[in-house]
Amino acid sequence: MSLKKAIILIVIILLIDQLSKIYIKTTFMLNEDISVFSCFKIAFVENDGMAWGTKLSDVFSFISDKSAKLILTLFRIVAVSGIAYWLYDVTKKQKSNILIFAITIIFAGALGNILDSVFYGILFSDSYHQVATFLPEDGGYAGVFYGKVVDMLHFPIWDGILPEWLPIIGGKYFSFFNPVFNVADVAISTGIGILIVFNKRAFNESTKTDTLDLESHNNLA
Repeated sequence: MSLKKAIILIVIILLIDQLSKIYIKTTFMLNEDISVFSCFKIAFVENDGMAWGTKLSDVFSFISDKSAKLILTLFRIVAVSGIAYWLYDVTKKQKSNILIFAITIIFAGALGNILDSVFYGILFSDSYHQVATFLPEDGGYAGVFYGKVVDMLHFPIWDGILPEWLPIIGGKYFSFFNPVFNVADVAISTGIGILIVFNKRAFNESTKTDTLDLESHNNLA
């Protein structure tokens, strides 16, 4: 997989991710949701923290929410820069297609969420009790680096009261699957999943070497 093909895939993922976020941001009010299927909803939420909505300030209580947000955004920028170099390196060295594909979609997803964190605060008005405006005259809801990530995909596969015979959680309300996420999150999770499941094939050099040896043999024959 060439770097050119990787860039095309990144652009496609970014377009789908950003267009879906802009549509939700300019169509829904915060916490508004609609049911598409019995186990799928479009639910507009915003996340200014880490995975599952956790904030850095929740982990380190001595850090203010504002400082925690800035640190997290800057860390994401550094991390995605590292992934970008990794992608360039593996394509240059012609590593396995599985590895290149996985890194490509991880990079695309990470960059998609960074765009929210860096720019959405200045591009949109807030969504509390109103539909956000793009490029509002009075300015956005936050400064550069302080934007919130837009999430909208919700799959409440099952919810209800758990059986009384279950220890500890019996008789309590339970919902599965509760997290709300976006296209960028799907790309990141899929890429990481590929690296875990196909770890040997992704990082194994023998497959690439065998292929090159076979091509050389055919050329000589």
